[in-house]
Amino acid sequence: MERLNRDAVIAIVLLLFCGVFFWSSFEIRTPDYGVLKPSTWPRVIIGVMSFLSLIYLVQSIRGVKEVATAGKSDRDPGIRSWISYWRNPLWCFGLFFAYLALLPVLGMLIDGIVFVFVLMGVLGGWDGKKPMIHGAIAVIAIGFMWSVFTFGLGVLLPPGMFLGYF
Repeated sequence: MERLNRDAVIAIVLLLFCGVFFWSSFEIRTPDYGVLKPSTWPRVIIGVMSFLSLIYLVQSIRGVKEVATAGKSDRDPGIRSWISYWRNPLWCFGLFFAYLALLPVLGMLIDGIVFVFVLMGVLGGWDGKKPMIHGAIAVIAIGFMWSVFTFGLGVLLPPGMFLGYF
């Protein structure tokens, strides 16, 4: 019998976690009001995570070859090379933490637009017409999402100091 590779083991662990989370979702209290159960969205997310973990398991068992050579790194040793190699994820995490820190001050709408605009600029560049395109995408995407949650679903999002309570 062939040994399972590391990816298959990780996929199985992820599937086990998804099973535990799904089982735990039955412990979510159901109130007497409302149309949608509070456990619906967690179960949808757990279902998607389970489906993706299952795909991961199937690919790892089938032996999908990696593009890069396993175990070999193309970067130089040292902290400077490490930061250069992981620059984009570090930017994403750093900007997301700044977004979370500014959320009580700017509110969901303004802070979300600023976050998406700056992140797209950092990852995609600032040259030419890109800032205008990034701004339009940020305003449309966050404005649409904010409108759906605020007016369509009646969710109270953080208003910040500038917008007041809608």
